[in-house]
Amino acid sequence: MEKIKSIIRASIETKQQVLQNNELLKTIEKVVEIIVTAFKSGKRVYFCGNGGSAADAQHLAAEFSGRFYTNRKALPAEALHCNTSYLTAAGNDYGFDVIYSRLIEGIGEKGDVLIGLSTSGNSTNILNAFIAATGKGMTTVGFTGSTGGNLKALCDYLVNIPSTDTPRIQESHIMAGHIICQLVEEKIFTPNPEGE
Repeated sequence: MEKIKSIIRASIETKQQVLQNNELLKTIEKVVEIIVTAFKSGKRVYFCGNGGSAADAQHLAAEFSGRFYTNRKALPAEALHCNTSYLTAAGNDYGFDVIYSRLIEGIGEKGDVLIGLSTSGNSTNILNAFIAATGKGMTTVGFTGSTGGNLKALCDYLVNIPSTDTPRIQESHIMAGHIICQLVEEKIFTPNPEGE
């Protein structure tokens, strides 16, 4: 039981550090505004990640294309790894490092948003996707761990969770993602949210 409590405390401590990091909280606010602007302009939000971060990418895309709290119209968001025929073909024919960048080259448009989740910030296929997105005039948002890794230099906005422990980072990625999804939904579909 003590081990379980220790793990829970570690998760809480990471979230406490996020709570106390005003710069990070301001970045999350900015990301909300960027996504609201994109959706209101008829643009799309794309997500990408690997492993658990791919699952998180798919989860967050579904919060937009499905719903978060509000019964409302779908928002155009997609996780880039969900087409397994494309993923296996491009991975086999061109290499795993370009699976996301090729998709961005094909479907990304100026004004779209790309959100990449990489706990290390060093996943080559995410880095290549951000390079392709920048070339298309898209806004890039990185979800990483404390250092930001190599992704830091390629991001317009960096949500770098203050931890080097992969599970704790991923838990806070979902928290930050849920915050963004909730606030975007409120700003688009709720008249005068919080008296604004």
